[in-house]
Amino acid sequence: MASSIPGGFTVTDDVIMDMVGYAALASYGVVGMAAPTLSDGIAKLLPQRSLRRGIDMEKLADGLRIDLFIVVEHGTNMAEVSRMLAENVRYALEDSAQLPVESVNVHVQGVKVRNS
Repeated sequence: MASSIPGGFTVTDDVIMDMVGYAALASYGVVGMAAPTLSDGIAKLLPQRSLRRGIDMEKLADGLRIDLFIVVEHGTNMAEVSRMLAENVRYALEDSAQLPVESVNVHVQGVKVRNS
């Protein structure tokens, strides 16, 4: 039988952004994260240890607003990849951390051909 335990928990911003980053990398068609600003019009893939730089998060009254800056795989449907990514991130935050999500915005910064 389940019983409740008094108390609460706090999830830090770093943990939230790590959860978002790993959900993004696990999504089909996402090659990696990119910096929010394009230098010389070219998107640069961020190394896995710098995933947080490709995520912008804002805490609002209704929940979190997440902006993701990604690079997608060549040949994938960008609209479908973006939709699935947004759903994966929303699910990860609402189910695992029980955090309300107001919106997830996906910004495709580039397209890359994966090496076989």
